[in-house]
Amino acid sequence: MAYTGLILAVLTIILSVVCYFKILYEWHRKVRIQTVRPSRLQKLAPVAAPQQSTTELMTFPQAPGPVPWPILGSLAFLGQYDVPFEGFTALAKKYGDLYSITLGSTRCLVVNNLDLIREVLNQNGRYFGGRPDFLRFHKLFGGDRNNSLALCDWSTLQQKRRNLARKHCSPSDASSYYQKMSDVGVMEMHRFMDQLDEVVCPGKDFKVKPLIMQACANMFSEYMCSVRFDYNDQDFMTIVRNFDEIFWEINQGYAVDFLPWLAPFYHKHMSKLSRWSAEIRDFILERIVIEREQTLGDDDTERDFADALLKSLRLDPSVTRDTIMYMLEDFLGGHSAIGNLVMLALGYIAKHPEVGQRIQREIDRITERGKRNVTLYDTESMPYTVATIFEVLRYSSSPIVPHVATEDTCIAGYGVTKGTVVFINNYELNTSERYWTEPKRFNPSRFIETATLAQIRTDLRDSPTAKQDLTNIIKTNGVSSENERTLQIERVRKNIPHFLPFSIGKRTCIGQNLVRGFSFIIIANILQKYDVHSNDLSQIKMYPACVAVPPDTYPLAFTQRSTVAA
Repeated sequence: MAYTGLILAVLTIILSVVCYFKILYEWHRKVRIQTVRPSRLQKLAPVAAPQQSTTELMTFPQAPGPVPWPILGSLAFLGQYDVPFEGFTALAKKYGDLYSITLGSTRCLVVNNLDLIREVLNQNGRYFGGRPDFLRFHKLFGGDRNNSLALCDWSTLQQKRRNLARKHCSPSDASSYYQKMSDVGVMEMHRFMDQLDEVVCPGKDFKVKPLIMQACANMFSEYMCSVRFDYNDQDFMTIVRNFDEIFWEINQGYAVDFLPWLAPFYHKHMSKLSRWSAEIRDFILERIVIEREQTLGDDDTERDFADALLKSLRLDPSVTRDTIMYMLEDFLGGHSAIGNLVMLALGYIAKHPEVGQRIQREIDRITERGKRNVTLYDTESMPYTVATIFEVLRYSSSPIVPHVATEDTCIAGYGVTKGTVVFINNYELNTSERYWTEPKRFNPSRFIETATLAQIRTDLRDSPTAKQDLTNIIKTNGVSSENERTLQIERVRKNIPHFLPFSIGKRTCIGQNLVRGFSFIIIANILQKYDVHSNDLSQIKMYPACVAVPPDTYPLAFTQRSTVAA
């Protein structure tokens, strides 16, 4: 027995040494890439010369970076920081805006500035269409992360699924889906307010997050599936909680992501993820899909996303019942991003009362002192409210889902090997003094600019809702024939190239219009009726580089507004 133990120990040491040398080799080796070059004749006379080219094998060094440690790589260094992206930013000061790092045994590339991010996601996006093979990603989608549109590797099938969802998840301003989105949001806020009135004690701290998450879930369910659920429905409450737990988990980093041999120690955790997602799919099947299948006729008009999926099931052999279930799980789960964003916004408003007061002045002006609810069509006339949402996104600096190189390629003269995990350091873009004045200060006004009516009219020229937007802007800003040439009107800043809350390139967030639209409706309608504050600001805790707050998070106090500001 003693000899057996000794032999196992020796073999373990040998295996560890071999693995470490392999890691060092991957860290140090150069990358060879086949490149196509035009012939010399083409360079001299590109128009007249025949189309000839030569293939050349070129060698590129990998980007500089820290030497990996045995077993852990550089995980120990990142462990010194609250979130990995703070560590990524610190390393950029030593190794530059593009550097390599080994996490466990996985080669990674960290991209830290705007030009390089564009080179990766826009110019070379076809080489970086993969997603990481994290164990928890697989657990969330029935054992295969490719069942998820967000976590899958890029493929023709995924492009097809994305196209199917586009008109529902990215509605244009003049479309019927945009109108439906506005109507659904406003109607759900009426029900939410009724529910809030029943449970809130004026001025006392209240755990409001579960109620907000239910409202968001109903907005998505009503918009995408034409069905909503009662706030007291226990199954619905459980599923909303499951979604929120998953959203919190997906925004965390775990050692097992890069050290898969730790999986046995995470068995209980992974089982919870699988159970939560399985319960969600069972609920969707029983409460949405089965009933809709029985009532949807082949010639019926497509009402929503659920109808589009069920029709594609009948017409497209590549679409299966599982495809529908996973897509509905994926897209209905988008409500969690909105609910957490709203909680963050209300938390910042509680910490900065002047922000809430300025939003309320916009609301009172646009609704003529509360004569109607705020709708989605008020966004152009409420720039500070929109700016507050943008500032929450910037300040929270939600990380972009990592990409993976699908073949050997080259970025900024450095070789990138197939399988390299690419981190887009959005945290650096959102917190650096290179891009923002006083980046550590919460200040929605950084997203505000002024323009004359003529400038606004020019910018809205191609907008399908230009006429309605201009009418609202003129009315709410007191524009007249005497002052329209000189009056400076506030609006949201246009084209901030370094602000990328929804990423860029072909894998940009397909649901960003839903996130912006529903969060605007919720925040505006809450503040129209209530002042939001906290009796203990120390309880309001946010996390850097994270757009999520825990399911059991800080309470907030709601006091009904006694007067409406002029």
